[in-house]
Amino acid sequence: MRRIRNRLELTQTSMASELGISPSYLNLIERNQRPLTAQLVMKLVSTFKIDVDELQPTGEAGSVAALKEVFSDPLLSGELPGDTELLEISDGAPNAAIGIVKLYRAYREQQDRLSDLSQLMGQSGHAGGVSEASSKQLPVDIVRSQFELVPWCFPALERAALRIRESLGDYKDTMTALYNLLRSDHGITVQILPVETMPVWRKRFDRHSHRLFLSERLPRAQRAELLAQELVMLRESALLDEEVDLLKIKGDEAVRLARFELARYTALAILMPYERFQRIAERLQYDMMALASRFEVSFGQVAQRLVSLQDKSGGKRAGLPFFMIEVDQAGHVIRRLGAKGFPVSHFGGNCPKLAIHSAFASPDEVLAERVINPQGDVYVSLSCTVEGPSVGPGERPRRTAILLGIEDHHAAALLRAKAQEKPKRGAMVIDNNDLHARVIIHAQLLPDPQILGPVPIGPSCRLCEREDCVARSAPPLTRPLGLDDLVQGFGAFGLT
Repeated sequence: MRRIRNRLELTQTSMASELGISPSYLNLIERNQRPLTAQLVMKLVSTFKIDVDELQPTGEAGSVAALKEVFSDPLLSGELPGDTELLEISDGAPNAAIGIVKLYRAYREQQDRLSDLSQLMGQSGHAGGVSEASSKQLPVDIVRSQFELVPWCFPALERAALRIRESLGDYKDTMTALYNLLRSDHGITVQILPVETMPVWRKRFDRHSHRLFLSERLPRAQRAELLAQELVMLRESALLDEEVDLLKIKGDEAVRLARFELARYTALAILMPYERFQRIAERLQYDMMALASRFEVSFGQVAQRLVSLQDKSGGKRAGLPFFMIEVDQAGHVIRRLGAKGFPVSHFGGNCPKLAIHSAFASPDEVLAERVINPQGDVYVSLSCTVEGPSVGPGERPRRTAILLGIEDHHAAALLRAKAQEKPKRGAMVIDNNDLHARVIIHAQLLPDPQILGPVPIGPSCRLCEREDCVARSAPPLTRPLGLDDLVQGFGAFGLT
């Protein structure tokens, strides 16, 4: 009764008046101190047009099973409640039940970490301790490394996104369609709350009132992504579990992180449907800002979607084999994704000479450049900053930078074959599977390769042997230092 009343946004007085009972009697019913009679059930159904099944205990979101796991811990062996008591906790106070489960999981994860740390410290004096310690990874590192290895394309999630997209209806405004679908199909209302109410939360879901609260600090594109994610978690939870199992990711924290990333993948597929997005991207010549404006998303969301256009199921055509990397202002890598897996061994992405690190000095400007690795492979890269939530006085904004890259070797052969057509100076033409040529419009800003060659880069300073690099921050592991009291170069380290 309390759950239904909160969903209908009624006070006890107003609901009691509609049912013809006193507010005190309704209060006793909600506290399980008075029975719900058959006549009152019929009145409830006819007055508020609800389903009788809503009056049955549900143990929603699997919290009964989760509570059983909590109370099965040896620490609580003397406090094991029965199924009826667990059901009362789950249905009578669902937010409190979820809080108990979250605290227990955090406790277990902390115990696991302490156990791993103790084991590593105990092995530090034995042979093999260092190698075993280096093999230990945090959950976030496990998820990132796995996603770097696999192609960033999940056909099953693309089909799920298409199903949800089709159920949105014919609304021209995607945000309105998401609001309406959450309310009509799942009874969830969305409310934007001011920063003083949600100072540190992006979103919060109240299971009692079935309301989803979003922070006003979020840009519109991030709000749409969160709404789409909520639909994915509600409708395709089992599919997300299956995809995580296929990735062979283990550990509670790692599994939850992977589910979040896959839900985000599906949400972006909802906001930018595969075939329509690919068609418009080709028509706009991969103008990143125009695509962001057309689909009401950010540069970062466009970049991630372009990387994922490799679904060949159902007669779809694969897009260009992009890859991307996202870093923060301190240079920490947040994510690395690739259409064929991120090319770590060839591109790396940690070179300080990449334009992605210069993008912070020119916010919102797309920087295009050619780069060449020590093996002679040439890439085209497009870099731009992405703004985080709005900030208050005295806060520093959260700003990251995205680099979208693609191999350049297709372009050289195509330009030679089309020499008679005299392409515009500086235009970068990229061939995809020898089907047809496309132009990345931002790359038209690149200088003529005959006049100015690509920027030489390395995978990272520790693995790069370039001797003439003035940006080097650390000596290479593969070369001894050649320090000379009489001769000193511009670099911080001499090499032999």
